[in-house]
Amino acid sequence: MLKKTWNILKNKYAITLVLMASWLLFFDKNDFVSQMDLASRLKQLNSEKGYYVDEIQKSRSDLNELKTNPKNLEKFAREKYMMKKDNEEVFILVENKQ
Repeated sequence: MLKKTWNILKNKYAITLVLMASWLLFFDKNDFVSQMDLASRLKQLNSEKGYYVDEIQKSRSDLNELKTNPKNLEKFAREKYMMKKDNEEVFILVENKQ
């Protein structure tokens, strides 16, 4: 058994294979650890992409609603941008969360 192991270690092809495999797994620019990090980053970015696609869809539906109904435009301006008419006063009430 020991002689067989020694013969394998003396084999130049086996040594080359082991060296190349270790180089590719640990020391190369595209090593195994880097590939795993990139895969996890890709997964995270895909989940963020889903969030932003949903937000774009909501924004488009809001924009469509604002373009079609002038009453909604006034409501939107009052709620989001605190706009008011010239003869009005706006009071903002904030609840204390204690």
